[in-house]
Amino acid sequence: MACCKLSSMLLAVLMVLAVSPAAPRPVAAATSAHLHVYMHDVTGGPSATAVRVVNGPRGSFGNMEVIDDVLTEGTSQSSATVGRAQGYYMVASVANLEFMVNMNVVLTSGPYAGSSLAILGRDDVSVPVRELSVVGGTGMFRMARGYVLWKTITPEILDLEIFVNP
Repeated sequence: MACCKLSSMLLAVLMVLAVSPAAPRPVAAATSAHLHVYMHDVTGGPSATAVRVVNGPRGSFGNMEVIDDVLTEGTSQSSATVGRAQGYYMVASVANLEFMVNMNVVLTSGPYAGSSLAILGRDDVSVPVRELSVVGGTGMFRMARGYVLWKTITPEILDLEIFVNP
């Protein structure tokens, strides 16, 4: 009899856990998201957000920068902060200035606060608009896929348009 009461109690607890909103729910499968942010990649001075951790063996090839860049709503550093871009980029071409980028877009405000997107791809700075891949995410963007249109505004400001299909 005690065994039956215990299993009934366990079943009731499992039912409550199954329907409770313990974790953020992913964006509905039929919807998509479009984010437009500006990344401030400050490579020098006392407030640098990109720091070189590897010097390549010849020229700039192999140089690696670790980043913790501010993401804002506008191009001005004083615009509202919406998150951080955290990760690294490295010069991956012997002949040209082409980067391999691996970073997380961590959102700290707005409707997706607490969620992140994993971005991976090639940044050929000689091209006006580059396309990088969204290869995953967390929170509202769990298992997301998509792409980023990446443009240089100034050497320290990048325009990121992110299109996500969860």
